[in-house]
Amino acid sequence: QVQLVESGGGSVQTGGSLRLSCAVFGYSYSDYYMGWFRQAPGKEREGVAVIHLGGSIFYADSVKGRFTVSQDNAKNTLYLQMNSLKPEDTAMYYCAAAPATVYPALDSRKYRYWGQGTQVTVSP
Repeated sequence: QVQLVESGGGSVQTGGSLRLSCAVFGYSYSDYYMGWFRQAPGKEREGVAVIHLGGSIFYADSVKGRFTVSQDNAKNTLYLQMNSLKPEDTAMYYCAAAPATVYPALDSRKYRYWGQGTQVTVSP
């Protein structure tokens, strides 16, 4: 059974850092693009970053230079290192997987599997 499990969320002050993890169970994520998304209350889901084992990485402009996506092949785990956090980064963060047949960019409609989310709260 395919399963994505996020962890690492929490509460920090402005300028702080957090590292989110997404453990992948049930398939090899080398066959998928892996993405991070976030959704704040009352707002639409927003793509943050996408990565593929082949080295393709893309970031949303809002996080470029502050967030870094990476993956540990041996552990089948995806990471999102978030630095210089701002209050506007406050949201529920989700990892997701899209089949690697077509580049999904940050279009959430192209992602097939989703985790349950982990909350990130950044206070002023």
